[in-house]
Amino acid sequence: MKTTLLNGLEIENATPDTITLRNREIEVTAGYTDHSSLRFYAENPRIYSHLWKEGMGEPTQQDIYDILSKREHVREVLVPSIRANGGLIEPLLVRKNVVLEGNSRLAAYRVLAQIDSEKWRRVKIRQLPSSTTDEDVFALLGEYHIVGKADWAPFEQAGYLYRRHKSHNVSEEQLAKDIGLTVGKVKHLIDVYDFMIQVDDRIANRWSYYDELLRGRKFEKAIRDYPSFTGLIVEKIKSGEIERAVDIRDRLPLITKAGGNTLKKFIAGKYSFEQAVLDARERGAGDYNAKKLREFRNWIAEEQLNREFSSVNDAEKRVLKYELEKIERRVKKLISLVD
Repeated sequence: MKTTLLNGLEIENATPDTITLRNREIEVTAGYTDHSSLRFYAENPRIYSHLWKEGMGEPTQQDIYDILSKREHVREVLVPSIRANGGLIEPLLVRKNVVLEGNSRLAAYRVLAQIDSEKWRRVKIRQLPSSTTDEDVFALLGEYHIVGKADWAPFEQAGYLYRRHKSHNVSEEQLAKDIGLTVGKVKHLIDVYDFMIQVDDRIANRWSYYDELLRGRKFEKAIRDYPSFTGLIVEKIKSGEIERAVDIRDRLPLITKAGGNTLKKFIAGKYSFEQAVLDARERGAGDYNAKKLREFRNWIAEEQLNREFSSVNDAEKRVLKYELEKIERRVKKLISLVD
């Protein structure tokens, strides 16, 4: 079996191949190599979000393996798939000996190698030329994971952009150009990630909470009037008192719109989030009840309901009639309250 030493890596059965990047064809080398000669990419967002801490050094390769090998996707999806196929379907993409694309697959391979080291020694790769720049790598991974299949979580996508901007001094305008997003979108992603670092919250599934909190200018007045507002919301997100990101989008604005004593008592801790929302609704913030009634009215006005109601069987008609009569009585009662 012929072995070629290329960019410091021994590649078996090396053959030329190409990939498309930035509207040009890049020549790569396809083949097989010993998985133990490869290194995980420490800048991978899934690694970074778990292991990197501000002011600390790069995590060790063992640290990275310990994290990736325990992920459910690696254990429950990749390991069985690789075993069933007898190897990788999609080769690892490497620069020199660093795996840029396929870190989870490499971890899965190493899990299998612990069971049978010889069978799972050789792994399929495509090696980029040594001239591949960091900008090329960024564009490539961005195409794969941000604007392409987008399998990185938003927190991981934002983290990758954040590091390129903060650590590598790449402007937001250049990032947007390289990755095919708007400057506004790139700036928002970086700002939200930066905020999460500032408030010491690296839990990826809380991304959407902060995304909503920092989106637009809907909380600008509350923040200006009450400097502790943002810190209070962060505290309630972390504690779980604000249970869903959609509550930041739909319910928190009710409190800030109601303002006055509702907002003041919420800020002072006299009202919980739920109590403040209830008080805001009672004060008419957001016309909540009117909106709900309008939604119901629009639904029953749909033309297709006439066809659906008229086509049901007798048993279903009896159920529908019963429910409608109950609604009719309740509606009459509510009308009497506002008459």
